[in-house]
Amino acid sequence: MPSVVFSFGEVNVVPWFYYVGRVIVRMLFILLTRWQVKGKENVPSQGPLLVVANHLNLTDPPLLGVSLGRKVIFMAKEELFRSRLLGYFIGSLGSFPVHRVKLDRKAIRQSEKVLANGLALVMFPEAARSKDAQLQPALPGSALIAMRSGVPILPVGITGTEKIEGMAWILRRPRITVNIGRPFSLSPVSNKLTKAELVERTDFIMERIAELLPPQYRGNYAGKETRRDED
Repeated sequence: MPSVVFSFGEVNVVPWFYYVGRVIVRMLFILLTRWQVKGKENVPSQGPLLVVANHLNLTDPPLLGVSLGRKVIFMAKEELFRSRLLGYFIGSLGSFPVHRVKLDRKAIRQSEKVLANGLALVMFPEAARSKDAQLQPALPGSALIAMRSGVPILPVGITGTEKIEGMAWILRRPRITVNIGRPFSLSPVSNKLTKAELVERTDFIMERIAELLPPQYRGNYAGKETRRDED
């Protein structure tokens, strides 16, 4: 394995692999899909940023990697790192593992290091791909990290990647849209954060994502009004 790496907040990335991978992914989306990015002007060009998005397909992480216009680090489910080859592959592209079914303090500390280094961290609050393209109830990890770090949150709505399955999709060239919203922040908590407050802020994040999706994608967060006073 190549030994030349550089560090993104202590996430070791193989430079040639990272940049070549981005070029290949970009070309594949251009050739095989009708890919469009909306709201790219909302992405801060520098500084720490927590990117939150819905999750429909395995292609969502590389899709965001070439849609946001800046280097990004990803949380990836721990199961992907059990294979040494696959773990090396996704780690070289700027990912680190997280346990989805329990509070992973190591992953939280790693996230805070990434953000403290002024980088963009991508999280999927649902923690798993949606099987019906509907927003699923989210886990509180993204809200917890956002509140601990105090960084801006960038909501993103993805549509169309759920159509990437089998082989026939290549002939159809599905329309894929990455809709980027405006950054926002969560209001601070004066005392110790309660479970109810964490749930409330998690829902607030998901409502911001839901606003960027067509109604048929909003699932558990359909019909909920965003509380603007949190800005």
